[in-house]
Amino acid sequence: MAAFELQEAEQFGFVNKQLGAHLGRTIMAEDLGKVLDSCDTNATLEDYQAAILDENVLLKKSSGARDESFYRLKQLYSLDASKVIFSVLRELWAYSATGHNLLSLLCAIARDPILRSTLQLLLETPEGSTLIAKDFERVVSETFPERLSPKTLASVGRNLASSWTQSGHLLGEKGKSRQQVVPDVPVVAYALFLAYLSGDRGNLLFDSPWLKILDTSNHQLHNLAQQASTKGWLEYRNAGQVTEITFRHFMEKLHE
Repeated sequence: MAAFELQEAEQFGFVNKQLGAHLGRTIMAEDLGKVLDSCDTNATLEDYQAAILDENVLLKKSSGARDESFYRLKQLYSLDASKVIFSVLRELWAYSATGHNLLSLLCAIARDPILRSTLQLLLETPEGSTLIAKDFERVVSETFPERLSPKTLASVGRNLASSWTQSGHLLGEKGKSRQQVVPDVPVVAYALFLAYLSGDRGNLLFDSPWLKILDTSNHQLHNLAQQASTKGWLEYRNAGQVTEITFRHFMEKLHE
């Protein structure tokens, strides 16, 4: 997805060069939730590291498993408040009643090119249609030719299928059926912010892959964006066919 190369957004925490955590893990949404719930909202990377390695909040059986979990969660989410995409995720997490897995997915898409490469596959798969690990293998193999061995590709395909199941886009065991997700207000605010950081503006925000993957009509997305503006997360202005959205509150985090 050449149009989804986010070189200019790396300063915000996006990742383009490393292939990412799906070489060995899924989006680990449940583990992320345990770590965030165990730490203060102002926690540092060192605090998250201590929670995983020293306090063993993930209940791993060995130090090696704890090390691997910390490494992969750091790959996926940075766990670093100086990266604005994590800082905003951390803020919105507390306000999302039903969207934790979608928040996890959106941040992981920003930080893992392997996961990002499969976004179009999900967007093009009709509700009720089946996807299997081999479908994800094919996309990754085409996007990153001759980069991964057949064994690694097979593992990556399974991890990707699991991640999209965790996010709610797929349902089932081996043959997974495409399902529609239902985002809440914090999820839409986060998706709009990621689209904004990716360079989209105005109405184009709602046409970006970040919003399309939320399986929600433009009308409803605008309603949810308006609700996000009442929370102070963004500024929403609409006049006729022209929409303007800015993020004063979130962008201030870049200067903290």
